[in-house]
Amino acid sequence: MERTSVAQPRIAGPRTAVIWSVLRAELAAQDGRRLTVVDVGGGTGGFAVPLAEAGHSVTVVDPSPDALASLLRRAADAGVADRVHAMQGDADSLGDLVPPGGADLVLCHAVLEVVDDPAAVAQALHDTLRPGGAASVLVANRAAAVLSRAMAGQWRAAADLLADPAARLTARDTLRRRFDLADAQALLAGAALAVESAHGVRVVADAVPGVIADADPEALTAFELAVSALPPYRDVATQVHLLARRRAAR
Repeated sequence: MERTSVAQPRIAGPRTAVIWSVLRAELAAQDGRRLTVVDVGGGTGGFAVPLAEAGHSVTVVDPSPDALASLLRRAADAGVADRVHAMQGDADSLGDLVPPGGADLVLCHAVLEVVDDPAAVAQALHDTLRPGGAASVLVANRAAAVLSRAMAGQWRAAADLLADPAARLTARDTLRRRFDLADAQALLAGAALAVESAHGVRVVADAVPGVIADADPEALTAFELAVSALPPYRDVATQVHLLARRRAAR
């Protein structure tokens, strides 16, 4: 890690404020060092570019060439093209794309729901990190999927999600699985990643009408931040965010 002058990324709107709050705390604990970041499935750079703007070096791994092209344009427009690197590939082949033990921070957001082998990807996250490095993991929450369909009167779909071990609706479901907090913690623990914090993302942001959310986004953001770590509110959020760490070398 290179010691340099780095800034803090801005906390965004209510949909991602909780994630950014956790990331900002992790960055603040790094004593002003420039970090090496790998963003798995980072797409067009919603997280990568702000991190690069804050002074960090970010490699985005994504299967979509169009998304990566948009990422590079976005990085160039932000003046951080030299700190953003694009690699085409998917999470299942992460170990073949990036060197082991070199990342200070790995982002894996909305990826474990769609990969062939989430346990293998979790292990790849561990192996990509240096000892003491952190993984930011975001997964779809089973409870939120069940409740949202029940509240929409989709009783059969809600019951099917509740009964299915993977919380998957049908073969046409865009997600292959959904998680509850215990499932996600167990998955990461199986890869020797120790979960340090767990937060609910979009506890109410997806449920309130748009006109209400748009009327006072700062108040909505403040509410999301206030309840994100508190059960039972955390446990019914649309997504669950976990910060997990690879054990430091002795």
